[in-house]
Amino acid sequence: MTQKSSDIVFNVQGVSKRFGGLQALSDVSMTIQRGHVYGLIGPNGAGKTTFFNVVTGLYTPDGGTFELAGRPYTPQAVHQVAQAGIARTFQNIRLFAEMTALENVMVGRHVRTGSGLLGAILRTPGFKAEEAAITARAHELLEYVGIGKYADFKARTLSYGDQRRLEIARALATDPQLIALDEPAAGMNATEKVVLRELIDRIRTDGRTILLIEHDVKLVMGLCDRVSVLDYGKLIAQGTPAEVQSNEKVIEAYLGADHQTH
Repeated sequence: MTQKSSDIVFNVQGVSKRFGGLQALSDVSMTIQRGHVYGLIGPNGAGKTTFFNVVTGLYTPDGGTFELAGRPYTPQAVHQVAQAGIARTFQNIRLFAEMTALENVMVGRHVRTGSGLLGAILRTPGFKAEEAAITARAHELLEYVGIGKYADFKARTLSYGDQRRLEIARALATDPQLIALDEPAAGMNATEKVVLRELIDRIRTDGRTILLIEHDVKLVMGLCDRVSVLDYGKLIAQGTPAEVQSNEKVIEAYLGADHQTH
């Protein structure tokens, strides 16, 4: 069954990145359908975070073509990628610690606002209306991820799991075409992982598209529609979770004997 181009949100082909003598990514390609959760897994040092950093504008690629919702984009700067429609979270939480949860989400929402600096200085009616809309939307998103009651708490005072959810709320505030989640379950306990999985499932059900790097193979295989596997900067497998789990190259490089006994 062929994919319609309108169903494809994210399409990158032939991505490469070198750091000195290290070829970190070599001819990596990926196509993600709208409304899918797409997993990217592999051993430590496989190139997963490098790939994320390339497609989200932190690193400039050495080669490759990039399309988001059918339009070419060039990942040369983080703010340009956010404007294009990709929002990401980080393995190490990057919130504004001294801002409230509400203010953190409002910062994300400002990517999509139009009043500009002059409107903010002059406090024009348009600016005030826009700020009211931003505040209301930020409250909605905090409720959506399950932490609405903490709107006025400083980000640093939230629990680890709630900080992760706050990061996701801030990403959603940019109205992204693609949400890139970098190790969202890292450091979470079993209960927090269940809540995270439910949230990601809900985001997908609501029509959003997610690219997920995650070391928790069980979480990836139970959640993702499709999975790609990197090893030494090269793609060694792509497919459904079932196809990837039974792939000999993947078992050898990553899943190992532990996987075969479960």
